[in-house]
Amino acid sequence: SLPAGDLQRKLDLGRPLRVKLGIDPTAPDIHLGHTVVLQKLREFQDAGHVVVLIIGDFTARIGDPSGRSETRPVLSTAQIEHNAHTYQEQAHAILDRERVEVRRNSEWLDMTMEELFRLARSMTVSQLIEREDFASRLREGVPVALLELFYPLMQGYDSVAVRADVELGGTDQKFNLLRGRDIQRAYGQDEQAIMTMPLLPGTDGKRRMQKSLGNYVGVAEPPGEIYGKTLSVPDGALETWYSLLLGTSAPSEQAPRDAKRALARALVARFYGDQVARAAEQEFDRVHIGHEPPSDVPPILWPAGDGTVHLPALLADAFGITTSEARRSLNQGAVRIEGERVSNGALDVPVEQVAGKVLQLGKRRFARVQVGGPAG
Repeated sequence: SLPAGDLQRKLDLGRPLRVKLGIDPTAPDIHLGHTVVLQKLREFQDAGHVVVLIIGDFTARIGDPSGRSETRPVLSTAQIEHNAHTYQEQAHAILDRERVEVRRNSEWLDMTMEELFRLARSMTVSQLIEREDFASRLREGVPVALLELFYPLMQGYDSVAVRADVELGGTDQKFNLLRGRDIQRAYGQDEQAIMTMPLLPGTDGKRRMQKSLGNYVGVAEPPGEIYGKTLSVPDGALETWYSLLLGTSAPSEQAPRDAKRALARALVARFYGDQVARAAEQEFDRVHIGHEPPSDVPPILWPAGDGTVHLPALLADAFGITTSEARRSLNQGAVRIEGERVSNGALDVPVEQVAGKVLQLGKRRFARVQVGGPAG
């Protein structure tokens, strides 16, 4: 925690602390990376402190520039509202919903110009451009929007509004959290202690977990997806995943494959229970070791037409991809029918070749083709 000794000073006050975490709803789902700091928040909750979860529905309109090399895209009000609802519900998979104070920062950030002027006086431009994200972009001639400079101010004011004693965040949030102390001081409040948590690498084992990078595991994903994605984590990232997600060391007596299976079971069990975790493992083994189709394959209806099926169109309809992506998958040999790889370059097949058969895209996507119904 920072500054050194400040958290202990707060704990010595002998009263429940107000411990804050802010999350901007910039994507529809919470992923495992978010759970690292949410789990720490739960520890404060279990110790009797007041947990304040701030859904940043107002700051999401700006977009947190932390770790960004460019301005974030603007989200619509409807997108933010949808994401805010799912974030709040999914956070309760970690937090005790009966013992958390959920706030939205639109409650106080939709302020008057007079209030905004007072907030702006609490920090200087030179303080703001000290942050590495802004400094590097300015050096490289990459624009920094004026609105982005307001983000640390607004996040800091969140701490004023809820009178935070402690604020949690990822290591990439250190600048914002420290600026929150400056703003609290400017408003005559005791400054919060801050605690930063390490960032979880994604399933690629290299970059931080982010939905936009496709290397994420969502907490609301089906059990089989959580299990399968966890098994794809590189061996070199296992220790970090065990430490940050389970709070233990990876079992040294187990081979990496077995350690991943144990980790995958534990993560599925966290969100769905032990019985579902065991079922997810059995299903994975049946499909990927026994090379059998899943037990519950969703149907895709396809018209008989002239007796020929155009595979790119079928794949696009079955799996929600573009026909260009479908052609690329066919060229890469990533498409199977009843377990048999489709010949490289084949685009059209007789309808009998797919009727009633299981269509597979990649390792974990399946659909059973039902011919004769209306177009999908």
